[in-house]
Amino acid sequence: MKVTVRKLGDTYEIYVAKKDLEEKVTESEKPGLWGGWARIGNGWRFQMPDMPADTPLPITVEARKLGDDDD
Repeated sequence: MKVTVRKLGDTYEIYVAKKDLEEKVTESEKPGLWGGWARIGNGWRFQMPDMPADTPLPITVEARKLGDDDD
């Protein structure tokens, strides 16, 4: 699923165009967001692609939505 990631201050936000959904990242597996999972405000989790920590934002990437039983 294509998502757009941007950073506002110290907070990451993810926008899912297909769902017209914009939520703050509330939790992530790794501090830099890339290469692990990220949970957004509505509870969805995405497996984020491996990217360099200094990747310029905003950026649209392909992220896999994880099911609720993937905890």
